[in-house]
Amino acid sequence: MRQLRIPSFLHDVFGEKQSVGSILAILLFGGILTAALYYRFPELANDLPAWRSALALLLIFDVFAGVIANFTVSTSNFYAARKKNRIVFIAIHVHIVIIALLLNTNIGYSVGIWAYTIIGAYIVNSLIGKHVQLFVAGLLLSVGLGVVPMLPGITPHMLIIGLLFLVKVLFSFAVDHYGNAKHSTKKEV
Repeated sequence: MRQLRIPSFLHDVFGEKQSVGSILAILLFGGILTAALYYRFPELANDLPAWRSALALLLIFDVFAGVIANFTVSTSNFYAARKKNRIVFIAIHVHIVIIALLLNTNIGYSVGIWAYTIIGAYIVNSLIGKHVQLFVAGLLLSVGLGVVPMLPGITPHMLIIGLLFLVKVLFSFAVDHYGNAKHSTKKEV
C-alpha cells in the first residue's frame, strides 16, 4: 500500500512513513470506539462542563488510536531507533489518570492501573533485544487483563479505557514488535 511521508511533528504518533490504510485504521478505530463508548455510556459526561467532556473524549481517542498506531511497523521502528524517545513516551503517559480526574470517576483505580502499566512498560522496555521480552510483556499484560475487570465497582467505561491503556503502553508500545531496536552487546536472557 502507498506510503506517506509523515510531517516531523507527527513522527511520535505515526513514525516517519505510514501507509494510507494504516492511518485510516488508526483514526477509524480511535474515532469509532470513542464515539461508541460515549453513545453506550453517555453518563460518563453527566454534569460536566463541555470543556472537560471534550478534553476527556480527546484523551480517550488518543488511548484508543494509540493502541493501533503502536502496532504499526513505522511507529514501532521509529521508537526502536530512539531509545530516549521511548522512555520519555512511557513517562508522559498519564492519560488514564487525567481522564479519571476529568470525568471524576474511579480515580484511585486509574492511579493503580497507571502505576502497574508504567512499571510493567519499563520492565518490558528494559528487555528490548532479549528473546524473553515478548513473553514477559504477554505475562504482564495477561495479569493486568485478568485483574482489572475484578476491581469492585469500576465503571464499565473506565474498565474499557483502562484495559486499552494497558494494551497500548505495556504491550503495543513497550515491545519492539519488529526487532529493529539497537541490540545491546550484553548476553541475552
